[in-house]
Amino acid sequence: MKAMVLHAPDTPLELEELPDPVAGQGEIVARVLACGSGLTIHHAVRGRTDATLPRVIGHEILGEIVEIGAGVDGYAVGGHVTTHAYITCGYCKWCRADREPLCDNLAGFVGRHVDGGYAEYIKLPARTFVKVPEALDHKQHPAEIAVICDAIVTPYKVVRRARIAPLETVAVFGAGGGVGIHMVMLARWAHARVVAVDIVPEKLGKCREMGAEAVIDGSRDNVAEALAEFTGGRGLDVAIDFVSTPTTLETATEALGRGGRLVTLGGNTPEPFRVSAGAMLAKELELMGSRSFTKQEIRDSLDLVARGEVWPFVTEIYKLEEAEKVHARLEAGLITGRAAIVMD
Repeated sequence: MKAMVLHAPDTPLELEELPDPVAGQGEIVARVLACGSGLTIHHAVRGRTDATLPRVIGHEILGEIVEIGAGVDGYAVGGHVTTHAYITCGYCKWCRADREPLCDNLAGFVGRHVDGGYAEYIKLPARTFVKVPEALDHKQHPAEIAVICDAIVTPYKVVRRARIAPLETVAVFGAGGGVGIHMVMLARWAHARVVAVDIVPEKLGKCREMGAEAVIDGSRDNVAEALAEFTGGRGLDVAIDFVSTPTTLETATEALGRGGRLVTLGGNTPEPFRVSAGAMLAKELELMGSRSFTKQEIRDSLDLVARGEVWPFVTEIYKLEEAEKVHARLEAGLITGRAAIVMD
């Protein structure tokens, strides 16, 4: 099979011929129809997050089952699937509680520790796959269906975790990014009032199209003052930070009103930030992380799209051999929404 392989951090992906995978006990092999290209996997390409190399990267996958290993029930050859990004044990207390990203026996991340979707075929444990509803047209929209398992489900989990309610005020930091713009979309789906914050002015117009009531240019505006104006001085109900630098986290926390909730998703910026314990007490603030998502949340997100309530925002599509182009654009911050590789 053809595959794009990463041999060392921050080096070009190489198009290679690899052996076709064979399903073993408890495994499934799927033909890859499309694979999303986002910052999570791009950080591995650039060496900003861990990966075992050489590796076929990519975890946002739409595939068609071609082989089923022994001991696997509930799947059929020809069925369409997407993937959960984590290789989990399925039996620890976190897996049993439907919080798989906290698995005690986590075996890695698809596309970083096991081979992923930048290839014609992918082999994974059967429990890693999630069935795609028949209502989703995989022939017409392979790229959009592929990215649901990250771009839609990540903000869907945030809506649930932060308990976003109708008419609450929500600020999204890094709103123009591939997941950030879908966060704007999902917050509006939850009937919240949304303000988008980004440092790329060209992306803010798209944020308005996705439902942002107001936009803040972080490269020009005083973000704290603009957020205070947006809330009429009452403060935010929820601040969601995809950037998660000390500056953005401190600004977001200070902008929270009474009962406000901060959600951080910026795992590649581990620097500490300062927050007032007095403010946390006086306002009863909640500071939380949102790590990935569960298989059930992927199922929910697939159903949301199948019902037409939201739709993935894919703006750029590439062939497998063009993977370097998409990663150059990701590095430069030029992609608004999501990019994907679609197989011939």
